[in-house]
Amino acid sequence: MDLMTLLETRRTYRRFDQYKEIPSEIIDEMLTAQRFASSACNQQKLRYLVVKSPELVEKIFPLTKWAALLPTEIGTPKDGEHPTLFILVLYDRRKKTKWIDTDAGLAISNMTLAAWNRGVGSCIMDNIDRKGLRKLLNIDEMTEIHSAVAFGYPLHQSNVVLPKSTDNLNYYLDCSNNYCVPKLSVEDVIQIL
Repeated sequence: MDLMTLLETRRTYRRFDQYKEIPSEIIDEMLTAQRFASSACNQQKLRYLVVKSPELVEKIFPLTKWAALLPTEIGTPKDGEHPTLFILVLYDRRKKTKWIDTDAGLAISNMTLAAWNRGVGSCIMDNIDRKGLRKLLNIDEMTEIHSAVAFGYPLHQSNVVLPKSTDNLNYYLDCSNNYCVPKLSVEDVIQIL
């Protein structure tokens, strides 16, 4: 797909076909894409833990929180809608820089765009049980869990819409349970001097 369509349609997806596995070649592309992300001073401080074992993915699922703007019973994926892959973004807390969040955002953006280019949706998650994940995955205390990204083949659409009001930019579900994501117009956010 062309770049602008890819950027517009790479939205957050929260309901996946839990029984459709992501092929290894697509996972490899996603991981290669993070390699191409810019990194402050080219220090490349981030590391990634790829969890694709269905049993382990299911153990991670309850340690994640979904769709904070929706009631839990609506925003949380049901059985059969869980992701099929998690990638945890990690770094050594002794080597943290003030740019780690920017680096993580760039790397995650590259991974999720590469995934979406192949029809794989994603949900970037910061509302996660880091203590539980650390214990479950045997992550040492010196390794910080920055965030997690859930991946899978989406069971719904997620569309950019113009906001009805600039006072309420909350995403919502339409009558077909597809996500509507209000985005301000370019004119609303840009000033040219």
